[in-house]
Parts: sequence; structure tokens; C-alpha cells
Amino acid sequence: MSMDTFSPNYFTIDHIIPEPLGGTDALDNLAYACFLCNRLKSNKFTVLDIVSDSWISLFNPRMQDWNEHFAWSEDLTSIIGLSAIGRVTVDELQLNRAKLIAYRKAVIPFGVHPPG
Repeated sequence: MSMDTFSPNYFTIDHIIPEPLGGTDALDNLAYACFLCNRLKSNKFTVLDIVSDSWISLFNPRMQDWNEHFAWSEDLTSIIGLSAIGRVTVDELQLNRAKLIAYRKAVIPFGVHPPG
């Protein structure tokens, strides 16, 4: 079963390092992302972290371990940023927007969330 089977949004191919910033079409620079997350990321690779007042790279799923930067809330519906990378990624991509939380709640009984 595909990760977007129950998603309210279709998924797209995202350039982890955007092409205008030197990213390529090589597999190690591509990620499967929901359309809105891809749009919110846009041509960004780094964003300003308001906590540290420094520029922080967004999470790179090809090079970084999800569990080092994120955790699930107790009810498994919200993503918690554990590091500066996790924090800015959650904020910039709005990973806890209402529709995503509702989606996560809806698919938990089907065993497709949280992802393995």
C-alpha cells in the first residue's frame, strides 16, 4: 500500500536541495512529498530558526534519521521537532496542520499510521 493511499492530497516528487540552489534530479536528491508540503518548502533548503536565531537546514530524508529529529505525540497525531532541524521542518512545512492531524487520526485504525 502506498503512503498516499488515504491522503487527502496527492503526492509529488520534491527536490531536497532545490534545483535553483544546485540540486539535481539524482535519486538521492528526490523525495516523495505531499503537494502542499512541497509547495510550502518551495525553493528552500534552510530557514531561520527563531529559537536559535540562525539558519538551519530542513530535514533531509535521504541523509538524516527521522527518529533523531522527530517524535510522535502521545496520541500519534502531531509531529514534535526534537532538534533544530526537526523544529524548523515542522514549522516551515506546517506538519501539524488540522487536516493532517485529522488524516492521521482517521488512518490509525487501518494500521498505516504511524509509518513504520
